[in-house]
Amino acid sequence: MRNPGYISERMKSLGIVCSFLASLSVLSARLESSRTLQVGVRPESVCRGFDGKLFVTVMNSKDRPGDGVVRLIDGETITDFATGMDEPKGIAFAGGHLVVTDLKRVWKIDAQGKATILAEGTAFPQAPAYLNDTAASPDGKSVYVSDMGNNAKMSGPDGLWPIDSPEAKEIAMIGRIYQIGLDGSVKLVIDVDPAMLNPNGVTAPEPGLLLVGEFFHGNILSHRDGKSTVLATGLRGADGIEKSDGGEIFISSWTQGKIWKLPAAGGTPELIIEGHESAADFYLDRKGKQLILPDMLAGTLTFYQL
Repeated sequence: MRNPGYISERMKSLGIVCSFLASLSVLSARLESSRTLQVGVRPESVCRGFDGKLFVTVMNSKDRPGDGVVRLIDGETITDFATGMDEPKGIAFAGGHLVVTDLKRVWKIDAQGKATILAEGTAFPQAPAYLNDTAASPDGKSVYVSDMGNNAKMSGPDGLWPIDSPEAKEIAMIGRIYQIGLDGSVKLVIDVDPAMLNPNGVTAPEPGLLLVGEFFHGNILSHRDGKSTVLATGLRGADGIEKSDGGEIFISSWTQGKIWKLPAAGGTPELIIEGHESAADFYLDRKGKQLILPDMLAGTLTFYQL
């Protein structure tokens, strides 16, 4: 019979091996970047548009209205495609146009790069506070747009306020989700909700379903048939959100510089990308089998192979 000391040492060795294998499993879950492009000052959102090319919103300076642009990425060549916006943020391709949110208005951009106003703030049922993300509807005839609400109250000198802080209680509940037709018509689709205090990312992966990433609490919501369900929480700074063909949900955090994958069957979100200064509104490129991530503070687009 082996002595107890030998058995103890063997168990310890097995524990080390198991721990090592577990760490390999975690490492293998991380996505590998294939390239990074410098695209400008404060890039926010990216999508494919005309001729399958990539287009990225670049906000540029915070204090010079009108210097925001949409840039065309063609291989390694980067050029201005549409100009004259203030803070272009979310971008989507719908009905043969790029649609871009810009604080309290929404633009429509044609194939020649001409930008016209699709919807001014006055077209909304409630005056928008901070229009952020946008996503094409499944039929391509409209877009969904998030109004982030009282975003100026979310943070203090050290970042987002603690959830149970007095400052958190001062954040007004005015965040909403709208649907905008390509004729400029605006309809409220998700009204204010305590679980959706500061909605940021929005996507419409199938008819009748919206997914929303809420920034302050980090709630990930599914909205169907007029009812919202919290799928996950605690992913604070939630920004971009997309659903894969396999049903997994990808979520970025602007404040944490990370991206998680929520399994199709639910459960614990899995960290797959980290180390960015600010992980903004990424594009899930199904055709190219890659995830394309703007890092606003770094001024880059990084390409990750799926």
